[in-house]
Amino acid sequence: MIRGEVVRVMTDADYEHQSVMMVEAIESLMVKTEGTYVDATFGRGGHALAILKKLSDEGCLMVIDKDPQAIKKAQLLFADDPRVYVKQGSFADVPRFFEEENWTQCDGFFLDLGVSSPQLDDPLRGFSFQKEGPLDMRMNPHEGQSVAQWLAGASQDEIAHVLWIYGEERFSRRIARAIVSARDETPILTTTQLARLIASVIPTRERKKNPATRSFQALRIFINRELDEISTCLQAVLNLLRPQGRLVVISFHSLEDRIVKRFIRDHSRAKSLPAGLPVVASDIHVDLKQRGKLKAGKAEVAQNARARSAIMRIAEKT
Repeated sequence: MIRGEVVRVMTDADYEHQSVMMVEAIESLMVKTEGTYVDATFGRGGHALAILKKLSDEGCLMVIDKDPQAIKKAQLLFADDPRVYVKQGSFADVPRFFEEENWTQCDGFFLDLGVSSPQLDDPLRGFSFQKEGPLDMRMNPHEGQSVAQWLAGASQDEIAHVLWIYGEERFSRRIARAIVSARDETPILTTTQLARLIASVIPTRERKKNPATRSFQALRIFINRELDEISTCLQAVLNLLRPQGRLVVISFHSLEDRIVKRFIRDHSRAKSLPAGLPVVASDIHVDLKQRGKLKAGKAEVAQNARARSAIMRIAEKT
């Protein structure tokens, strides 16, 4: 909470959350009525509920999320549904969650990457540069360092590196220098405090983009280890999917999508072999088949601006 300010605790009723590419995601998963599925980024449950509608009493769904608020929502929604297994933690921990439930493989795995609308809309979570709130940005506010804590102790070079690598911010060094200088006078504790500081040192403006956009993205990705966890999760899913099982991933910026694209590409290509070996096509094995790339349609983008940058990639286990 910001000192001297009364903040109302927001509930689900305060948020208008629209699941992106809902129809396309469920169609791409090709849900079997008695299948076993994982929604590894539960959020507020839009995709999970759509999967459940396709399942019979013999089907199973595991939902995963770091966010305590998302987990509370899932527990309330599915308290009386024995088909659903709720797990709090990173989707990179999915092998451990499978072991806990004696699962070996699943028929489909879904990821909707990035920050959710309820997280952005809640000032107390500190994800948005447009709303005054504590500079936090942790998916799970009870674990690890907040952004404010990290910025208080990181070196100028460390800050610049994070802004460049995870935000592709071309003024990363200038912003890092300003942060270190400012924190010597006053601790940087709120979202708007940091956003104003960034805006004050960036000499040019991108059309229709807040100057703090790239820096906030970078700090959020770094503090939550998002890119590392995507890579770890995808590698695990390769072994957890059954043959003909589907992997469906929605990404919202190029850094996420690049990891997903390369993973699917690399595992859908035959490994290179020395020339001249007596190998026929039937002897060549690949782990995945690429099953498409989709973007949100114009009608959805008109209703939900967040869908504009969404890219869905689909792969099938061989």
